[in-house]
Amino acid sequence: MMLSVMSQQECSTGEVREQKVTAERDDEFVVFHIGMRINAFWKIHRWLPLLLVAPRMVRELMDNPESGLLGSRTVLGPGVRHIGFVQYWESFESLRAYARDGDRLHYPAWQEYYQHGTKADAAVGIWHETYLVSEGEYETVYNNMPAHGLAACDDTEINPAKEQRTTATDRLASGHGPEDPTHPP
Repeated sequence: MMLSVMSQQECSTGEVREQKVTAERDDEFVVFHIGMRINAFWKIHRWLPLLLVAPRMVRELMDNPESGLLGSRTVLGPGVRHIGFVQYWESFESLRAYARDGDRLHYPAWQEYYQHGTKADAAVGIWHETYLVSEGEYETVYNNMPAHGLAACDDTEINPAKEQRTTATDRLASGHGPEDPTHPP
């Protein structure tokens, strides 16, 4: 069985792994989705500041290994109105600490949006979803893909998706053996 931990260099090169693999972590983590929706394109002064500060927040987090951010990717759509991020955090406490830290970019932007952005009009909407993920309570698969999602996060093991990791049911069974008779060990 081949176990490997992706290096930062491997994650940043976008090199395709020409096999079917799964990503596994030995601890709990948080999946955080956050984004904005441009409701009024002509009110650039409302949405452009958010659009510009969001990538700077991600860079601020990625430049600080102690932040608790494990990985982040940008998502667009549906349509051109929606822009967001899918992030992986080591804990909810780390995410909350960053969100409320007045010395970091997020807190002032958050306050500005709620004090001025939503009182004046609804030109831009923001949203987020937070998922606390327990060890062994998730499954992943990547086939002929570069490092992506959880597989692109620091300290994530990448394993071939075969034998006891062949199907989603197998991966969720946490090593209890294949349950799909069409995929024998």
